[in-house]
Amino acid sequence: MVILANVSALIEELIATVANVDKKSPRFKILKRRAEDTLRANAHVRTDQFAVANQLEGLQEKFQVLNRDELADALRARLTELNEHQDSHFPEILSLLLQLADRPAQLSKVDRIKSLKSEEHVESLSWPELDVSGTAYSEEDIWEPVDFGAGSSDDDFSSVSSDSYHTRALTQTSIALEEDYVIPEVLFSSGEDEELVASIKSAQFWRDENGISTEQQGVSSHVLTELQFVRETIFMLQGLPTSLFWRLDEKVEVDRRYTLAHLSSETLSSFLRSFSSIGSKIDVLRRYNQVPRVIPYVQTFHRGIEDRLCEFDRFLSDMQSQYLSQSGTVAVSILQLYENVCRESKLLLLLAEIVSNLKHNASDSPVRCLDLLYDSVCMAQATGDDNEFKYLAQLFFSCFETYARPIRLWMERGELEENYQGSFFIRDSRSKDQDLRTLWHAWYTLDESAWFSSAPKFVQSVALKIFVAGKSMVFLRHLDMSEGEHARKSSLTFGDVFPEDPASIYMPFSALLDSAFGRIVDESHSFTSSLLRRELDQQCGLWISLQALEHIYLCKDMSVFGSIDSKVFDLIDRGRGAWDDRYLLTELAQSAFGTLPFIDPSRVIVRSSKDPQLKLNARSRSVTILRAISFDYILPWPVANIITKTALLSYQRLSTFLMQIRRAKYTIVKQRLQYSYATNQGPGNENNALAYALRHNMLWFLNTLYSHMTDFVISTTTNSLRKDLSACHDVDAMVAAHQSYMSSLEDQCLLSKNLVPLYEAIVTLLDLCISFSDLQSTRYNQVKDPTSTQKEYGHDKYQSDEDEEEDEEDELNGANPDGQLTLTHETQYVQRLKDTRDQFNRLIGFLSAGLKGVGRANAQVSWEILAERLEWRKERVANHV
Repeated sequence: MVILANVSALIEELIATVANVDKKSPRFKILKRRAEDTLRANAHVRTDQFAVANQLEGLQEKFQVLNRDELADALRARLTELNEHQDSHFPEILSLLLQLADRPAQLSKVDRIKSLKSEEHVESLSWPELDVSGTAYSEEDIWEPVDFGAGSSDDDFSSVSSDSYHTRALTQTSIALEEDYVIPEVLFSSGEDEELVASIKSAQFWRDENGISTEQQGVSSHVLTELQFVRETIFMLQGLPTSLFWRLDEKVEVDRRYTLAHLSSETLSSFLRSFSSIGSKIDVLRRYNQVPRVIPYVQTFHRGIEDRLCEFDRFLSDMQSQYLSQSGTVAVSILQLYENVCRESKLLLLLAEIVSNLKHNASDSPVRCLDLLYDSVCMAQATGDDNEFKYLAQLFFSCFETYARPIRLWMERGELEENYQGSFFIRDSRSKDQDLRTLWHAWYTLDESAWFSSAPKFVQSVALKIFVAGKSMVFLRHLDMSEGEHARKSSLTFGDVFPEDPASIYMPFSALLDSAFGRIVDESHSFTSSLLRRELDQQCGLWISLQALEHIYLCKDMSVFGSIDSKVFDLIDRGRGAWDDRYLLTELAQSAFGTLPFIDPSRVIVRSSKDPQLKLNARSRSVTILRAISFDYILPWPVANIITKTALLSYQRLSTFLMQIRRAKYTIVKQRLQYSYATNQGPGNENNALAYALRHNMLWFLNTLYSHMTDFVISTTTNSLRKDLSACHDVDAMVAAHQSYMSSLEDQCLLSKNLVPLYEAIVTLLDLCISFSDLQSTRYNQVKDPTSTQKEYGHDKYQSDEDEEEDEEDELNGANPDGQLTLTHETQYVQRLKDTRDQFNRLIGFLSAGLKGVGRANAQVSWEILAERLEWRKERVANHV
């Protein structure tokens, strides 16, 4: 089928309008070809007009079913009008409209459609034009009943019923009036009561024409009745604008132009100023209540003020209704009104004072309203006004109950609501990883700096217990304790604080509140803490972990630690660079400690230091190289919250110090003096006594020092720790007891920062012992084989801390550039022994004096005991060495 030229032009215009495509583009040609193909394929199809008619009838029925009769009537009327203008394209047009319709029953509105006929001007009818008697239709039978049954078919009945459905019959009554009757103008009233209007105008006393002017002391004024004064005062107290009182700068001022005939101006002015003062304070409350509040307990305070204002407004309305009542005689008295207002507004004035203090201290936190309420309650009780006291106390407890919701939630369930963040003295400081080992110390913090801004003063004394009780609940929840096992009541009411008994009347409110609230907090704190303490003891292995730490770090059983010492010290003496291999040492430690039933060997790890300075000195002979290794025991996370990472570092320092002492003793015992026949007959045999005495004194010092540290200091302090932990009531007390224990151990073992000189003196003594052992080892090997030379380990730095003495030592040692020592002269050996003896005695003397000095200053008994033990052999050493 060929497309006509005009149709093709229409297609091009349609594509250009709808698709907005340039005619020269390929897309335009594609769209045009598709449109032409569509027209060719559907050219023979025509819209079924009967189907369209059925759709329209169905749409009308749908409108009626959905109770949209107005739409059905409007559609029917327009279809009827459309039938009067026949056209062959109407079915296509109607079909297109039906297809474009979008939910016509819901979205169609008759008022959007213009009226079919333009409104015509209807002229009003006059009475003579009306056929009142209905004589024009009197001879017709239009008012007779219709016979629907006789002589009519079903179609006729259908048409009649349909017409009757859409028409309404209007009843007409015949009114017999004279043709020339004229309606009187009197009947057309404006509806206004002239007397009422006049009375209203006369009551407006502020109008100049209604006032009675007088002149007093040269000032013109208007005389009002006492009832007018009373009404204006009531309006002012209700917060309404009046003519007698003006509101300027948030204050109520009196208009002095009005006076009372039977009252002097001074007396009246005094009354009105009193009323204005009360009104100004009440206006403070009304303005405060107009500002919306966000913080919950401030909203409760806001609601309490609003309720009291409603009661006061109700009182004013009752007073006003009495004056308006006509049933009886009411005496109008401004004095009586003043007494009633003072009595009813007394509580409002107290609240106004609180609100004024809040406004004057705008920089303070919202919690100040609780503090001010608390002070007002205490003051009301002190003044003996029971009504004020009970009202303010109940309002205080309503606000405090709202404030205490996060406290109750925290103490009962260990949870913090996000809505209260920033207005609560406990902060959620959890990180993303949420390491359970830091639960007690790092997850939640007590913001002591915000106590005055987020905690009332009567809560600050128990804030720490509240914090601990909540943390205990968090701890128990992560131990899989059910909520039913630790549910506690933590609410507080007025009856709990102020019971109805004679004894409570004489007790101050502050003491009763502190006692009641403190009792609830103490009960919750005691219950949760004891429950957590029981779980730590029975389920988490606290005591087993402490026992394991004693054996791993404090060397309680040397039979277990002996194999580790022998292996490490032997590797050091051989000069092996792998002596600090963490994998080798970890396997060795796990094998050694695995024999103890209370130690989990998989938790034992030996770590090697990454400090480059220690790596460079790895082949050194000094005991300080032992700092390169450290034992680590992975505690269960509940125990790790009590024995913190800082405490473990202190354990490691103690373990290293004890290992250093054992290292010095190991070298002395291993390199004991050995004599054969050749050595006894040699020229230096007379010097053996000096070497024996020096070795004996060194062993005595090492044994005395080690036994003092382990048998006296560690043993007694550990026993005290066990007693303290058994007496602790909560986790914080346990943590504090263990921290005190570690601090005491460090002090008594001379590892604290203020005892560094004494510790360094001990380390020098330990290095001196190793130097002596190396000296003896070298001499023995040379005497045994004079032609051989043995390598001596660099030890010149052990002899003295002073540079001059180090140079002397080098000369005496005869060290060559290769680090070897050849003792070719016996005198050099003897001189080395004497120098070692002198330095040993000097360091022992320094250590004893230092221990006595710090012992007297700090009253530490263990230091003085160690000093006395070091002086026991002082004179004996001087006589025999």
